Amino acid sequence: MRQAYTIALRRLAAAFIAAVVAAWLGTGCTLAATVSVTAGGERLRTAIAAAAVGDVLQLEAGVHDGPVVVDKPLTLEGRPGAVVDGGGRGRTIEVVAPGVTVRGLGVRGSGIDHEMDAGIYLEQSATGAKVLDNTVSDNLVGVYVHGASGAIVRGNTIVGRTDLRLNDRGNGVYVWNAPGAQVIDNDISGGRDGIFTNTSRRNVFRGNRIHGVRFAVHYMYTNDSEVSANVSVGNHAGYVIMFSDHLKIHGNVSRGDRDHGLLLNYANDSRIDSNVVSGSQKCVFIYNANKNDIAANRFENCAIGIHFTAGSERNAVSGNAFINNQTQVKYVGTRSIDWSVKGRGNYWSDNPVFDLNGDGIADAAYRPNDLVDRVVWAYGAAKLLLNSPVVEVLRWAQSQFPALHPGGVVDSAPLMTPPQVGPATETARLKQGEAANDRR
Repeated sequence: MRQAYTIALRRLAAAFIAAVVAAWLGTGCTLAATVSVTAGGERLRTAIAAAAVGDVLQLEAGVHDGPVVVDKPLTLEGRPGAVVDGGGRGRTIEVVAPGVTVRGLGVRGSGIDHEMDAGIYLEQSATGAKVLDNTVSDNLVGVYVHGASGAIVRGNTIVGRTDLRLNDRGNGVYVWNAPGAQVIDNDISGGRDGIFTNTSRRNVFRGNRIHGVRFAVHYMYTNDSEVSANVSVGNHAGYVIMFSDHLKIHGNVSRGDRDHGLLLNYANDSRIDSNVVSGSQKCVFIYNANKNDIAANRFENCAIGIHFTAGSERNAVSGNAFINNQTQVKYVGTRSIDWSVKGRGNYWSDNPVFDLNGDGIADAAYRPNDLVDRVVWAYGAAKLLLNSPVVEVLRWAQSQFPALHPGGVVDSAPLMTPPQVGPATETARLKQGEAANDRR
């Protein structure tokens, strides 16, 4: 009885598998194939036209002529030395189908029309596209994610055009209205901005190393997104966040960026923590940015640690370390702002105070600016009087009579020692970025 039951089950399973295969074949579906494509001529275009859905086109070493359009779910995969060259026209690889993967290719030679020429262009219909481990160079825009939701751009080396004027160059990665798109672990240099995003949401930019551009990461009208563990080195500015809300900006490094390490302009309701900024004109510039939580960052060796202006309201600033900045805080305003949260302020390297009860909090409040600073910022010629006796008398009077202070930033609970910033030090994160670059 048991044997008959077992045989019946086996027959039923076999019939079910046969029915599934018949249905698959009846819809014209076939198993994916791997097709080798040799370089030159029209071979790549011909292979794309002849491919079945799901095929892997394996491009052999050599130069494959572009531009090409991928209009069905395929994988373009390069063997070592395989390059797709657009010949200076249009979009070198244009993807218009969902589920396409472009992996391991050299991609070069797009056109220079700012109407969307790019090395790899993902149209809105290219949902879920993957751009992985490519070398993208000599294009206007490296990878243009034009509305392709859920796209992933990961592990690529992207080198922009440096032979054009800065304003004529394209971005390394351009994300436009692509919900859920991710840009991860890329090395980006040259061009205009490293990663530029506009009118998008739910994006993740993580683990990228960006150097030799204008802005490393440039946000415009992009909400509910994450910028984390990126390294910006030697750019005009590191992280320029504008007109964007509900962001997580965590664990990034800006080292030697010329103007700003971090700039917040009309950026609201965001968490900015565990970042390290060093060696800029301004470590942080906050302009009309509201209701942000700025905590556990390290701002050091800048001309100005933090420039805070234009009516920014309800920002919580605590647990940060301000170290060896020529001017720790520049704030021009009449309101008094307390930069401490729940009895915990920030560390200031130039704050010569005591902690008699040993609780880690200084016994006196810290005021980074005084009336003299305000006069100098408002009237540049007043710098000529900085060493005069009248200035010394004014500063002494303020120290004896705190009511003379004109308002501004005060830290009522300054820290005695700098807090640990993030899960790793700046040096460790830089080494991680360089090691990832070496692996690619």
